[in-house]
Amino acid sequence: MKRDRLIFCRRQIARLASIVETAVSAIVLIAIIVAGVRVAVQLLDLAVSPDVNEAFHSFLSSAFNVVIGIEFVKMLAKHSPGSAIEVLLFAIARQMVVEHTSPVENLVSIIAILLIFVIRKYLFVPSFGSHLPGEDTFTASDPEEETE
Repeated sequence: MKRDRLIFCRRQIARLASIVETAVSAIVLIAIIVAGVRVAVQLLDLAVSPDVNEAFHSFLSSAFNVVIGIEFVKMLAKHSPGSAIEVLLFAIARQMVVEHTSPVENLVSIIAILLIFVIRKYLFVPSFGSHLPGEDTFTASDPEEETE
């Protein structure tokens, strides 16, 4: 009886967390749409800007932020290690491309990307996070349901 209440509470907490996560994803998606419109406006400003280099830097930074935001929402929706890895790759790539970093910082970024690819290739476990949010993860450990 006590175990059943604990499992019920865990399920409810997981469902509530999934609902909150979906709401946050929707809010972030709205922000991405707004930022996407601003990127389009920056593209028009780029054509008439007297300082093309600064306008392009600002445009590129905003565009990368939108792309990272899109990948972040996909990560929240998919719940897979692969989507989390993609967000990390885009964030590191943005840092390298948009920011004017030193050669040492570039080397560290390249090593980080290399490590991400090595981890993905050799340590990636496909079953990790294989269930979707909202799926019942506690039923397999429930002995009553295993006997049915």
